[in-house]
Amino acid sequence: MTAILGGGISGLSAAYYCLENSKIGSVALYESSKHLGGWIKSITTPSGVIFEKGPRTIRLGNKAAQNTLMLIEKLNLNSKIIPIKWNHPAYSNRLIYANETLHVLPNNVTNLFKIQEPFNRRLISIAWNEVRVPKEINEDESIYSFTERRLGKDVADFLISPLISGICAGNAKEISVKFLMKNGFEYEQKYGSITKGIVLNLMRHLLSNFKTNSHKEKELTTDLINRAKVEKWFAWGLHGGLEQLPIALKNNLNSNSNIKIYKNTPCEQLTFKPGVAELLTNGKVEKYCKVISSISAKSLAPLLEKQHPQLAQEIKTIPFVTVAVVNLRYSENILPLEAFGLLVPPNENLPILGIVFDSSIFKKDSSTVLTVMMGGVWFDKYFGDNPTNEHFLSTAVNQTKSILNMKKDPVEYDVTVLKDCIPQYVVGHYQKVQRIQNYISAHKIPLALCGSSFDGIGLNDVILSAKKAVSHIA
Repeated sequence: MTAILGGGISGLSAAYYCLENSKIGSVALYESSKHLGGWIKSITTPSGVIFEKGPRTIRLGNKAAQNTLMLIEKLNLNSKIIPIKWNHPAYSNRLIYANETLHVLPNNVTNLFKIQEPFNRRLISIAWNEVRVPKEINEDESIYSFTERRLGKDVADFLISPLISGICAGNAKEISVKFLMKNGFEYEQKYGSITKGIVLNLMRHLLSNFKTNSHKEKELTTDLINRAKVEKWFAWGLHGGLEQLPIALKNNLNSNSNIKIYKNTPCEQLTFKPGVAELLTNGKVEKYCKVISSISAKSLAPLLEKQHPQLAQEIKTIPFVTVAVVNLRYSENILPLEAFGLLVPPNENLPILGIVFDSSIFKKDSSTVLTVMMGGVWFDKYFGDNPTNEHFLSTAVNQTKSILNMKKDPVEYDVTVLKDCIPQYVVGHYQKVQRIQNYISAHKIPLALCGSSFDGIGLNDVILSAKKAVSHIA
């Protein structure tokens, strides 16, 4: 029997893949709270508008994204998909608020040949200059340092820094370059230049088109994946909110007699013996063959500390940040243009990370729905130890008024604080994860890891990590 720790999207996915695998028998899933689905939560307001507390869309573009679409198809959620295509304003218009002005990021080839604020040069010149930047041999470095060194300070300040704060609520001067620009980093190490690496790999890709697709690639072809390619999806959401995904997983699991789900049941300690994993919960020891942990590194480390202090120490040093989410609805359209939203560079010293234009992404009526994100690595700086919901709300409303240059007040709102919700992949993170995996392997611990703490924070990443964890123990 296999135990799964955590009932977030990764834990639910792990349970699903376990039951799908004939080599794995029955499963027990332990969730410390009463809620399944983790940070994915969709609230319907009295007016019928959906407020998303976590992610609202899932991007396409790689094998992890295709794997998620395969899961969606198996869960019969096809009819609930809301495609966001490449020509949608939410894709083409991305805004940066810098120097007290909203700027549209370059979104076509023509703009690359213009000097477009907040950048101080033609962006096409970046590639030409980057080729001539000397190579530096590094095992890792911050994404800010890498970008500033190779692409320029303006790109680091006005593109990469707000992007990092928007994706993981982190500081680009601390986050590993491998988090977002792994290929670019590897191109420098291998070819001496990002531009050279892109060109050489493009040539290889063009040559490979003359060869027959591998069997593996064919396995990742389904009706839904083909539809997404033909219709040129950029991303997608779900009718009823993204929480429909964990709800569908939960319903699927509940219909299977080979799984037991224990809510409000935290694991208190893990002990491993030859061929047995002992799980202490509610003062009682339960024995399992193997354990899959999808809980955060912050929650996992104390469970291992007594028996494996070295492993626990590595795991506990993965930092997390807290994000405040304020959802706002206005009775009319107040947006300056249709866009995915806006990001605020950290050097603007404003108390928000960005604003998502939900009603632009998913158009329903003439009202405006926004999500304001605050805090992250700067939570204490702007909000201190015990901020109130009223403080978050007033900050969100006032910043929205200032940035969007309007005077309206929201007619509906909701405030949520997501404590320790996003792990920070700081410089050295990937080496740390390798040490963690090496320790588990060397000590033959029947433990597999998945979730956002180790190999990617996106929904596609954590779902694929669950699938890999199941394959690892099968």
